Amino acid sequence: MPGNLYNNCSNLPATPTRLERLLRERELRKYSKCLNDCEAELPSSTQDCFSPDLETSTCWFNDEELLETVSASRSLNDDGERLDFRTSKQRLLVVANRLPVSAVRHGEDSWQLEMSVGGLVTALLGVKEFDTRWIGWAGVNVPDEIGQKALAKALDEKLMQRCIPVFLDEEVVHQYYNGYCNNILWPLFHYIGLPQEDRLATTRSFQSQFDAYKKANQLFADVVNEHYEEGDVVWCHDYHLMFLPKCLKERNSKMKVGWFLHTPFPSSEIHRMLPSRLELLRSVLAADLVGHFVSACTRILGLEGTPEGVEDQGKLTRIAAFPVGIDSERFIKALELPEVQDHMKVLKQRFAGRKVMLGVDRLDMIKGIPQKILAFEKFLEENPNWCNKVVLLQIAVPTRTDVPEYQKLTSQVHEIVGRINGRFGSLTAVPIHHLDRSLDFHELCALYAVTDVALVTSLRDGMNLVSYEYVACQESKKGVLILSEFAGAAQSLGAGAILVNPWNVTEVASSIGYALNMPADEREKRHHHNFKHVISHTAQEWAATFVSELNVTIVEAQLRTRQIPPPLPIEVAVDRYSCLNNRLLILGFNATLTEPVDTLGRKDSQINEWEPKLRPDLREPLRKLCDDPKTTVLVLSGSARNVLDDNFSDYNLWLAAENGMFLRVTTGDWMTTMPENLSMEWVDSVKNVFEYFTDRTPRSQFEVRETSLIWNYKYSDVEFGRLQARDLLQHLWTGPISNASLDVVQGRRSVEVRSVAVTKGAAIDRILGEIVHNKGMKEPIDYVLCIGHFLTKDEDIYTFFEPELPSEVPASVRPQVPTQVRTSIVGSRAALLMKQNSMSAVEQNKSYAIDGDTLHSMVTDRISLQEGSSVLDLQANDYFSCSVARKRSNSRYRLQSSDEVVTLLRELADHR
Repeated sequence: MPGNLYNNCSNLPATPTRLERLLRERELRKYSKCLNDCEAELPSSTQDCFSPDLETSTCWFNDEELLETVSASRSLNDDGERLDFRTSKQRLLVVANRLPVSAVRHGEDSWQLEMSVGGLVTALLGVKEFDTRWIGWAGVNVPDEIGQKALAKALDEKLMQRCIPVFLDEEVVHQYYNGYCNNILWPLFHYIGLPQEDRLATTRSFQSQFDAYKKANQLFADVVNEHYEEGDVVWCHDYHLMFLPKCLKERNSKMKVGWFLHTPFPSSEIHRMLPSRLELLRSVLAADLVGHFVSACTRILGLEGTPEGVEDQGKLTRIAAFPVGIDSERFIKALELPEVQDHMKVLKQRFAGRKVMLGVDRLDMIKGIPQKILAFEKFLEENPNWCNKVVLLQIAVPTRTDVPEYQKLTSQVHEIVGRINGRFGSLTAVPIHHLDRSLDFHELCALYAVTDVALVTSLRDGMNLVSYEYVACQESKKGVLILSEFAGAAQSLGAGAILVNPWNVTEVASSIGYALNMPADEREKRHHHNFKHVISHTAQEWAATFVSELNVTIVEAQLRTRQIPPPLPIEVAVDRYSCLNNRLLILGFNATLTEPVDTLGRKDSQINEWEPKLRPDLREPLRKLCDDPKTTVLVLSGSARNVLDDNFSDYNLWLAAENGMFLRVTTGDWMTTMPENLSMEWVDSVKNVFEYFTDRTPRSQFEVRETSLIWNYKYSDVEFGRLQARDLLQHLWTGPISNASLDVVQGRRSVEVRSVAVTKGAAIDRILGEIVHNKGMKEPIDYVLCIGHFLTKDEDIYTFFEPELPSEVPASVRPQVPTQVRTSIVGSRAALLMKQNSMSAVEQNKSYAIDGDTLHSMVTDRISLQEGSSVLDLQANDYFSCSVARKRSNSRYRLQSSDEVVTLLRELADHR
């Protein structure tokens, strides 16, 4: 029974690129928003009849593929009927450690709720495109069932089912949140490290904290599963929930899961200190889309990192960066509110005649509050004329007040502020106003609006949305932003802000002076640049982009799944083998007939593994197959001739070395099958490059063959080897191979350079001709089994034998070919490949139109039996192409490993 090549791939339309899909999705969002905005301006009577036809309103919407792959789940119902976009918002389940509310209990069954402030809350308040539900811990211990039901009801009534609580008991919170999250992960993710005096105690309690962390993540997963509906997008947030993607995927593998980290992911050298590093990374990789952390996966897990993401055993986890934004419109409109105007008047009167500088931070070690205040002190020392003309308002929101390190930080800040105020203050005014409390939204907007200079001096931070909020409120005053280069916003607002290193107190002090004296025209230019960015990169766009990317990632995963061959039906393959009389077995060598090697290079037998050896458990079944007169065995490998000689000289079979460029039956001598015009003048120059990179890359090696050169770095450090491979490719493309007809074939841990004509598929027609001639075949080959761990470049060997037109011909223009002429088509493909091998590089780049009659006529006397018929009489059900240990392939079927190859060949040997 044919595999995926027949069932799926041939019927698939050309798939647009990921960028095309994301751009189209963005246009769809804009169009939908335009409809909503238009409706808002229309009278209600007009709205009732306003029902645009999405098929005709713009030519763009006629793209059926778009509707199928991006928005079908939101625009079509189960019966295939089109839904109105205004009423078919996709559900978004936001899962974070905390709900965006503060809850205070009054009595047994009464709760007072108040909206919280913070980066994630601020960002997601503006997300209106999705039907959003927020799942998280309410921040309070609710041990009794009455209290839990009352809180859930209060949230449901006040917030219209938008907030769903997760209940954690006091011990879990202590071990999970205060323990593992705040004492282990938070310092690690902010490059602080664990205090030396606490290290032994931390190690002793680590396992119990990690167990509580996993338990809490499972409790979050239980609540998500309870409220999940098919088609929902689940968006997990931050380091508190690194285990959640795995918990969700184990319950429902089809769930759309994304995970977003709100700080830069630590380097692999930092992350590898965690004893649980492997388990945490594997858990996050269960998600479909992740922000950050490729390096940790490649260096710690040894996985393949690509521009698209991280691949683990065929599953690709998309890795991308998604800068967070704010609901800028909310801040801009707030400045017009009467209560904000009143606050602004009070502040202007209070600080009349003085410039206002502002810092808004959590009282946190990474926010650089002491560094900021010390820099302000140095500025006053160097500029005494400013002492009564400037004031610094520092809002320090208390956090983790029960943690000793934070208590020390609070005392330190108060001490520095007191010293500076005593030194530079007067009876009527002090230079620093320090508030250990949070401000409500209206107070904060007013403070942003009257400020002349904002200081963000984070030592390490995520995006830091304070800088965004400040810019959004400065359209009138056009104040100056001094921004730490270690804040994520520095990448977005750096052109308009003054970037500083907060550890350099002198630099920050100098920047304060520059900001206070900045000319109006420069302030205008800087603000315009930042304001434009803030209003265009909003929280709405951030969330929409993340969800769109996740939706596209799911679609691409489904498309990749269509390209994943099904497992080989061994019983069917063996049954067909036993029924037919002239059978050809084409076997790869490396990772097919050899033992699998450790890709991380941690085995002691590395040097021995460089020389591949035939598996001992394959010797007996292989010998039986080779001695069967009805069976021809061909080992087709990229290895050199001496490697194949060392392993197979005692067997009665055919050997094709260096991708089929050299051929011999084991009872004869080696012969070449290379095209006559194959040039090898490039070898010496490429060899020099490979020698250079072998010397600079420890544990790498290169091999010179007759038709190719291979540089292998699978035993080198994963990340360093990949960097060296990147440099090597640049050297090759700009130097020795820039004008040569060569292919650069990248393996998982190797780079190979070979002539364009050197592929297994290109050589197979010449090989078949030699086999037919040598054996004096009188009957066509009626059974082919082709199995191997081949590079993508060499998978033309699989499609060579397919009893249909070449895969290069688009499915939409393929003529229908009767079964009885399939034999001729296979022969014609061999002739076509032979013709291509003799072409020049320019000729090969031309496009040739091929129809069924032309193909039929090209077979005349290329490869024939003595009677003049084709060497192949192959029906679809008698051809089995099979990739080994590769998930995505052009083959019909797949085997998981060389262990399954052993099983298959044993079965064949027993059914001769």
